[in-house]
Amino acid sequence: MERIDALRARLRSVVDPRDLELLIADATGRSRSWVLAHGDEPIDAALIEELAMRRAAGEPLQYIRGRCDFFGRVFLVDDRVLIPRPETELLVETAVMRAPHGARVVDVGAGSGCVAISLERARTDLDIVAVDVSLGALALAGRNARAHKSRVRFAASNVLDSLRGDVDVIVSNPPYIAAGDVPGLQVEVRDHEPRLALTPGPRGTEVIERIFDAARGAMILLEIGFGQEPEVREIAASRGFTVEEVRNDLAGIPRVVVASAHGRQ
Repeated sequence: MERIDALRARLRSVVDPRDLELLIADATGRSRSWVLAHGDEPIDAALIEELAMRRAAGEPLQYIRGRCDFFGRVFLVDDRVLIPRPETELLVETAVMRAPHGARVVDVGAGSGCVAISLERARTDLDIVAVDVSLGALALAGRNARAHKSRVRFAASNVLDSLRGDVDVIVSNPPYIAAGDVPGLQVEVRDHEPRLALTPGPRGTEVIERIFDAARGAMILLEIGFGQEPEVREIAASRGFTVEEVRNDLAGIPRVVVASAHGRQ
């Protein structure tokens, strides 16, 4: 056993102090503020050292902790799913405002379920199905839905291939990183997050193209990557869609595209 303050001082050069404090808080079942105020308390140093070494090796803090905050809720996450980003909250916010009352909504690329569940909890009038090609991701998303008492249904599907019937709105944070850019990503992303959720292929727009091809007139709300707006506008126009709105994230980067089929309001 070792005092918390002594352990923090010893591992400060190994891992970010805030990350270390959160790991100690999790291990003790306390809050970070409690950890900061109770430096004389003893703790199992071996357990914290193991967690700190995982973080120092580049494993994302969210995977080590097993959870992530998103849109005011806590979601379970592990290496089967992409870690929810703050930027993606803008996609949910846009869908909350834009989806017609009672619409049938499909979330393409369910991942942890954070987008679909957050949207359903904010708009309980919507009929939401979330799809993914990863059975592991769908299993985790189902756990999150049960935890948040969400009515979202989940299905294994490549875009809309397994679904029947009309869809009013498609919401998606698709994989949009060009395959050639993956080696340059941060180690936390490149070596730990699921490759399938990061890149769809050499162009980075392959899944976006498939969504437009499959939309059959549905309104489309997409998260896009840095610099992709011109290309996404071209993809939309070539499929008979008009980009009605592009919303910037807090960094001023075009992040969410809203597109509707020509003649459909």
